[in-house]
Amino acid sequence: MRRIDGEVPFRAGGFAPIARPVAGAITLIALVVIWQAACSAGLISRLFLPAPFAVAGALYHLAVSGQLWLQVSASLSRLVIGWGLGTAAGLIIGIAAGLFTLARSPSLAVVSALFPIPKIALVPLFIIWFGIGEGSKIATLALGVCFPTVIATVGAVDGVPRNLIRMGQSFGLSRGAIVRNIVLPGALPGILNAFRVTAAIAIILLVAAEMIGAERGIGAFVLAAGNLYDTDALLAGIVVLSVLGLVVAWGIGRLERKLLSWR
Repeated sequence: MRRIDGEVPFRAGGFAPIARPVAGAITLIALVVIWQAACSAGLISRLFLPAPFAVAGALYHLAVSGQLWLQVSASLSRLVIGWGLGTAAGLIIGIAAGLFTLARSPSLAVVSALFPIPKIALVPLFIIWFGIGEGSKIATLALGVCFPTVIATVGAVDGVPRNLIRMGQSFGLSRGAIVRNIVLPGALPGILNAFRVTAAIAIILLVAAEMIGAERGIGAFVLAAGNLYDTDALLAGIVVLSVLGLVVAWGIGRLERKLLSWR
């Protein structure tokens, strides 16, 4: 038998990808540089896709005039309220369906029946129910966020190792203590991952709802710019949406690091 001299390398490190924010920033900067170079070389028509400098100029004028904050603040208020209500309802229903037999089949049946319906198709109905104001837009966001939150929460609760629950029962823990100390911490990673998806869904629905019936908001601004063929302002609005998505993802990442520091 062959002897192995020296230290044997550790091979059971598992998959532990490390986030490299600098690499992500370099990628985005490189894409913008390529975009600007193609526009400066005349390879891309300004009407088709304005150069980044032109978009930056449009953003500057929007910021100086105060229009940027008016549009963003209107969208942010709708996003926070709609996403918050939909997430809270989805968590309550999802946790109940994941823990209780009586709640599981009825709630999943309703979710399975309503989830495939495009929520933007319900906006005219919500306008009839809640009016053309904020109610219809918030209802669209809340409903669009609720169902995927329910599905993700049920899956996260079901994914908690049952041997941990049995161990808690063998130690005489109450049902409430098992839920607080075992089920919810074990399901939290899956729930936080769902927040990333539902936040993106909420932003998409926000823009669509604002395009249908809103005087202010990023969606209404983008629609008005498109109708006027003002591609500089249109791309500026899209950049604002992209930045909003990055900020939301960053916030959820910070929340993950804080709540999942025990991992």
